[in-house]
Amino acid sequence: MPDVAFLARAHLFADRIAFCTPDASHTYQELLDRSAEIAVELLQDQIDLQEARVALLVSPGFEYTASQWAIWRAGGIKLPICLSATEPEWEYVLSDSQVSTVIADTANALKIAPLCERLGVRLMNVSDIHVDALKDLPDIDVNRRAMILYTSGTTNKPKGVVTTHANIQAQIESLIQAWEWSSEDRIPMFLPLHHIHGIINIIGCALWSGAMVEPFTRFEMNAILKRVRVDAYTLFMAVPTIYVKLIQMLEEADDQDRCDIVAGFKKMRLMVSGSAALPASVHERWAQLTGQKLLERYGMTEIGMAISNLYRGERRPGSVGAPLPGVELRLKMENGPVITGENEPGEIQVRGPMVFQAYWNRSEATAETFEDGWFRTGDMAVLEAGYYRIMGRLSVDIIKSGGYKLSALEIEAALLEHPFIAECAVVGMPDDTWGEAVSAAVVLQKGPLDLMALREWCKERLSVYKIPQRLKVVSELPRNAMGKVTKPAVRLLF
Repeated sequence: MPDVAFLARAHLFADRIAFCTPDASHTYQELLDRSAEIAVELLQDQIDLQEARVALLVSPGFEYTASQWAIWRAGGIKLPICLSATEPEWEYVLSDSQVSTVIADTANALKIAPLCERLGVRLMNVSDIHVDALKDLPDIDVNRRAMILYTSGTTNKPKGVVTTHANIQAQIESLIQAWEWSSEDRIPMFLPLHHIHGIINIIGCALWSGAMVEPFTRFEMNAILKRVRVDAYTLFMAVPTIYVKLIQMLEEADDQDRCDIVAGFKKMRLMVSGSAALPASVHERWAQLTGQKLLERYGMTEIGMAISNLYRGERRPGSVGAPLPGVELRLKMENGPVITGENEPGEIQVRGPMVFQAYWNRSEATAETFEDGWFRTGDMAVLEAGYYRIMGRLSVDIIKSGGYKLSALEIEAALLEHPFIAECAVVGMPDDTWGEAVSAAVVLQKGPLDLMALREWCKERLSVYKIPQRLKVVSELPRNAMGKVTKPAVRLLF
């Protein structure tokens, strides 16, 4: 959202509620006023942050978004970081992006303060920001860099995906057109806000449209379903794992409770699933229980959303649909020609104003991921009767679990620090709940080692969603003639 555009949009809805919780509600005008205060504090004696990186470690809601807008209004680049990450993970992204300031709320400020002090990074507690006098804020060009999101790639460390204000606006406007957002929409927000699903698909689209968001710190099922029962929402967006949990809950609920909840879901105009493949069985069971056909879409951090089942039209189980407005898409054979017909698999390549600018400080990686101006997603798909079906990753080192895209190499590097582990290989194994379960095959140099002990050891080193869910102890790992571990053979071990 460029400066002029997002401010102008917010002014259109000044008196409408932007965020609502059981304790308070905040209008769009309050968002504008609060973001101006935080921007002034960020700037201090400067006129323009000149794209300085500002990390955001604030729980979802009004203060998070006011801080985000403040970073942009002050001329900075927003770097949202994971609330539940470990200190080494925080240190990596803060150091790699050369962050100058961290904005945190009180609880998170206490957690990250020692790291900020050690790195010499300014820490601002958003709760303590109160400015007596505002001042003029810089004009922001749409082509300036706006955000860095870290995403695990095929290297063993995450890469920072850089998007401009224009990229972000294109991502949002495409979804608003395709999914027919309006100022009358109401949506719960319980997905993490260091991930494009929450940042763009929910918060970005909602606030561009003048809609209302109800934020939750996590998927609080009972609280959210209480609101579903009273028709609080018109839209609902979640990852497949959450729909699996909701199905289990509905199947176990008594008749009256199930009837009340289902009635709330039935009245919603749109329910979306994304961030991981939605099993056809989940799609069909959800439709049986609620009458709602989930809309599955496809996207990634580098491009926002690119493909979607139709809002008005067929929502085909197992398919992600057709290209979204403004998206150019092609399938290309690996080291071969562009595919012109149907039923032939190829790599998804994307072009358009929503495609990211670069990987932060990784010019070689950026160059490698583009081909003649087309972004190479690394995902294989096939076009079947006008709809795309995702077939999987070109790289075997990406695991899609619970809505996250994880690097097997990053997890392997952490496991090799364990004093008992001599060698390891991490793969994703099919799992009805998580999409893929992180699964580790290990060779021990001493032991024994069981899964429970390994998971406990990992808690201080990896975010919870990266910790192995399956463990196989082997005498040796399968390797090819060059001595490289063969991941397909590792999967057979499970």
